[in-house]
Amino acid sequence: LKFVAILARGLTVSRPCEQPCLLTQQLVVAMVLIPKKERRQILEHLFKEGVMCVKKDPRACRHNELEDIPNLHVMMVLRSLCSRAYVTEKFNWQWYYYFLTNEGIDYLREVLHLPAQVFPSTLTKQRPTRPALAGADTAGGGDGKGWGKGKGKGKG
Repeated sequence: LKFVAILARGLTVSRPCEQPCLLTQQLVVAMVLIPKKERRQILEHLFKEGVMCVKKDPRACRHNELEDIPNLHVMMVLRSLCSRAYVTEKFNWQWYYYFLTNEGIDYLREVLHLPAQVFPSTLTKQRPTRPALAGADTAGGGDGKGWGKGKGKGKG
């Protein structure tokens, strides 16, 4: 006898079946097995970026950011992390947006064996490419026609 999980109106019921059931309003749920290599790639990408977006399309043959991994595998891994409160989920216009939490950062450091000094890119500050005050005195182009009232720009 095979056990088939049946999802009927929000309830998950397991019952023995010899043949596939063809009942109305029931959906047969299959288990998704994800290889460790793909799971590790997904977790590494999530830790590196800090956020991940997934299209709600389980039949898509590949994910939009991770080209060699099926979209269904990414959906299932992130749903699992969301149920354990390691990521927060926002859903908008058929896209899931997942944001890494502080507990998720600690969990991924343990799983991926990373040092405590490494952070996701969403938590690291971007350094400016030029000094902050370098362009302040030449904002108007240097010809005296810049912003505001400067010398000789008042009334009379």
